[in-house]
Order: sequence, then C-alpha cells, then structure tokens
Amino acid sequence: MARSAPRLASIALALVLALSGGPVRAQSQLGTPSAPVAPPPAAPTTPATPTVPKPAPAQPAPTKPAPAKAGDSKADQKKGGHKAPPPAHAKPKPPARPVPVVGAGKRPERVAPATAPPHAAKSAPAQTAPAQTAPIGAIPAKATPVPPTPAKPTPAKPTPAQAPSVQAVAKPPVPAAAAEPGKPAEPDKGTATGLPLPRFAALRSDEVNLRAGPGTRYPIAWVYKRRNLPVKIEREFEVWRLIEDADGVKGWVHQATLTGRRGVLITGAERTLRATAADTAAPVARLQPGVVGQLVHCDAASDWCQVQVKEYRGFLRRSEFWGSATGEAVN
Repeated sequence: MARSAPRLASIALALVLALSGGPVRAQSQLGTPSAPVAPPPAAPTTPATPTVPKPAPAQPAPTKPAPAKAGDSKADQKKGGHKAPPPAHAKPKPPARPVPVVGAGKRPERVAPATAPPHAAKSAPAQTAPAQTAPIGAIPAKATPVPPTPAKPTPAKPTPAQAPSVQAVAKPPVPAAAAEPGKPAEPDKGTATGLPLPRFAALRSDEVNLRAGPGTRYPIAWVYKRRNLPVKIEREFEVWRLIEDADGVKGWVHQATLTGRRGVLITGAERTLRATAADTAAPVARLQPGVVGQLVHCDAASDWCQVQVKEYRGFLRRSEFWGSATGEAVN
C-alpha cells in the first residue's frame, strides 16, 4: 500500500499537468523522471477565403413570332415564322437558255474539179443559143470548106408565051389570141417532164458534177459539196437539167442528182428564226449566212415561210433566204 501511494500521486500530477498544458515528465515504474514529452503541434489553420456567388447568365427576352403567311407551312410557323433553309440536295434554277447560233461551217458549197486549171474563172462558161437540130448547150462542129465547082453553061431554051397570071390577094395575118385580163400567163413547161419552168429543186448528194453541156462528154466546170443546196431548173434536155445556183452560176446536171425536196440558203446578214410569222415573235435560233435548211411550207399570199434548220423549226421572210419565188405556194 505504501508503495502504490507515490505511484498514484505521480499519475495524478501527470494528469493535472496534461490538462494545464505544461510539460509532463513521465516517470517509470521505478520513480525515475523521463524526458519531457511535448504535445503534438496543432495544424496551422489558413484563413477562409470568402466565396463570391457567380452571376446567373442573362436570359434573352422572348420574341413574338412573326405572323404566319399564306405560303408558310406548319413547321415554319412553329419556328417563329422563319422559313427553314432549302435542303442541301435542292438544285438551283438553271439560267435562261441563250438563243442558239447555227453556222454554215467551213465546208465549201462549190469547188473546181481536179482537172481544172488554177486560174479557172468562178462562173461557168456562157451557154450559146442552140440550133434546132443540135441539143441545147452543144458545141457545133467546125465544117471543112469545100471549093466550089464551076457550073457548065447550058443553052437557053425559048419559053412560050404565057397568059397573064392572076395575082392572089394576100390574107391579113390572124392576130394571136390575147390573154384574158386578170388571168396569169401559162408558164413554160419542160420538154421531158412537162413541169413548169423555171422551178426550184435541191441537190440530192454531197457531190454533184456541174458540166458545160448536157452529157458526160462535156467537161466538168464545178463540183458541188452541199446536200440540199437549193437550185433553179431553167431547161430540160432528155435526162439533163440546166440549173442556176444562188450566185448565178449555170450548168448541166443529171436528173438523178436532183430531188424535189425544197431547200433554203440563208443569204445576206445573220437571220433570226422566229417561233411565229411575226417580227415580234420569240427567237428560236440565229442563222448565219450560208446555212442550208429545208423549206417546209409557204402560203402564196404570205411573205413568211416555215423552214427547218437541223432541229430548229420556225419562220423566215422570203427575202431572208434563197430558194422560193415570190408568191409561190409550197406545201
């Protein structure tokens, strides 16, 4: 009991010192003091930083939807009256189609034959008036002069006296029947076909020989290189036809190289092919000089004709092309 008393006193003292914050000296069971035990240092405290509240983001003021239009859809009205952008696959409107221009090309209409001299004239040789026994355009053969033989004198025979003859009274010539007023004169007709002359036709192929006379024995003056080129038939001799082109060149071609299909040749300046027979009609195409087309229809009392050039069809005035006579009806 006496031994435990000091121990209890030391324990009580240690508790008092620990509570008071002073250094505590521990004692072993034998009562010897030990090194003072320092209390654990307190954790440093940092001053608290005041937290600033973040401002709330400003909300936009609500806008009133625009009034819906008659052409707006329900989806557009839900989006505040604004139309939705067009879809990505929508194709833009094509631009206005320009009026096509049809050119004549670089192919010549008429070339000189390979055997012709380089200085050959442009026009065919002039045609001479034919004799009644020779074909039109034929070159007469030269006659060999024969020396005249002297005539032998014959004795004159006495003539008996003749009674006075009664002179016949000459009849006055019968005047030709005059044409009826208001009736056009009958046109000339071909000796081979009986068709009126002159008349228009067109070349059947891209190579037609124009000869100096009606036969293969006559030389080739020119070679045409344009199919459907309009020509005018002026005379006929058997199977040969005397033709004239737009430049006034004349010559003979075989009837097999011509066709009754009518053609047109654009002359002068650039011409406008129109949708209807009016100067104010919409243009269909612009035709350059030298373009060859087909004559479709013409009214005798109209100055306009319907023509077709490639895939374009429209109307032209008669004065704008070569291949139709004034007042001629073409069906």
